[in-house]
Amino acid sequence: MGAPADAVVTGPAGAVADVPSVTPLDRPGRAVEHRGMHVRVTFIAAARCSSLLAERFDDDRPLDQAGWDEVQLVAPALIPYAAAELRYCSPAPRSRATGDALGLGPLVQLALRDCDMGRWRGLTLGEAMAREPAAVDAWLADPRTAPHGGESLLTFVGRVGEWLDTRPADDGGRIVAVAEPSVVRAALVYVLRAPLATYWNIDVRPLSTTAVTGWAGRWNLRFDGAFPQPLRP
Repeated sequence: MGAPADAVVTGPAGAVADVPSVTPLDRPGRAVEHRGMHVRVTFIAAARCSSLLAERFDDDRPLDQAGWDEVQLVAPALIPYAAAELRYCSPAPRSRATGDALGLGPLVQLALRDCDMGRWRGLTLGEAMAREPAAVDAWLADPRTAPHGGESLLTFVGRVGEWLDTRPADDGGRIVAVAEPSVVRAALVYVLRAPLATYWNIDVRPLSTTAVTGWAGRWNLRFDGAFPQPLRP
């Protein structure tokens, strides 16, 4: 969702907005279930849909030839993830195509869709700024607002976190999910219980992998090194 992490990392006037250090995980009423049932979820960021065109909000373009070439290049390293018991993807064309190209045969999950950007869908950040500069400034400054008429950053992170917390909690279970880089960024904010403004400072590259382990309400970010290790929880 939104601007690429390497393009916009601050709010208006070049300063990160002063927002409360609260994430959707802190909201009352969230039940922590299956405590002690250890699962591993590996996110694979979908391949880029265009290496030449600007990144667009809520982009539903399919993979172009460059995207397919990149998938084929990294496929030998990522195909082992097909051994995971549960394999998911977002409904976006590039996520489905990435999952299929890696032999995952993933099940589409609506909860893994990109942020609903309302009337800004399909626009670049520059185009949205040219049309509604005040609205873009408000959106960058306050993660609780949705001046475009879609989802706020708060709602988006909460949706992705809810999906993560409701995964089947079989001890040692392995789950793989292919989704847009923005979804992976949202998951990281949720897992780390980071301030929502942290979202703008996370850069997730296409076809990168990010693993988290734990259970509902208790997740850890995991680094395994340079090579995928899907067989170890």
